[in-house]
Amino acid sequence: MNPVGTDNVLLTYLVRHADDNLVLGQRLAEYISYAPELEEDLAVGNFALDHIGVANHLLTYAALVEDAGRDADAIAMLRSEREYTNLLLVEQPHEDFAGLIVRQFFFDAYQVPLWKGMSASTDPTIAGIAQRASKEATYHLRHSSGWVIRLGDGTPESHRRTQAAVDRLWKFTAEMFESDAVDSDVVLAGAGVDPSTLKIAWFEVVDSVLEEATLTRPADPFQTSGGRTGMHTEYLGKLLAEMQWMQRSYPGLSW
Repeated sequence: MNPVGTDNVLLTYLVRHADDNLVLGQRLAEYISYAPELEEDLAVGNFALDHIGVANHLLTYAALVEDAGRDADAIAMLRSEREYTNLLLVEQPHEDFAGLIVRQFFFDAYQVPLWKGMSASTDPTIAGIAQRASKEATYHLRHSSGWVIRLGDGTPESHRRTQAAVDRLWKFTAEMFESDAVDSDVVLAGAGVDPSTLKIAWFEVVDSVLEEATLTRPADPFQTSGGRTGMHTEYLGKLLAEMQWMQRSYPGLSW
């Protein structure tokens, strides 16, 4: 299912990456006031804003590419669950702080090489968005990897919770590196990055951090996917119901 009802490859590519950041930003926003310390509470809120900001830039450009009279808000708030194309990883709920950190770490380790590659896009708008996002992602990764090490190599309880989060979320990681015709066409045009080329760099970072954190990479080879084609877990619908309720209840509202 096409996320925006057209066959425009660039539009689909932009919306995919916007959805990743929009959904993760919403997830992070849910945790504000629950973090274990004030400084971390502020950090979680800032990361949420960073991801939503990236999503806004991508969706604003997507609306321009689509040229159908819709703006970024309409694309974000007036699509159904099946029309969202985010990775399954970012929609997963966090059971505790360890879960939030591990999900963030896995995604950060993916976005750092992604934005670095997209910074060289032949599309100047994509390149500009990626260059800014690259700086944010680098800081995010430094922060999340530090917490993974701190929790994994901390108390027996923090180690247990962090290992449980790694085990629970691992099955959603391979989807980040799946590529299809959309990716191929955008890469051929020089505008984007083939996600399959990011896998080696991701594993190098993840394996290094897990080792330092005394955590074990799951041995179960099972992986699940479907987010890019609109096949989501049961959690996305509930998240969208909360995120979209105001726009859907009061169409066209403005501040």
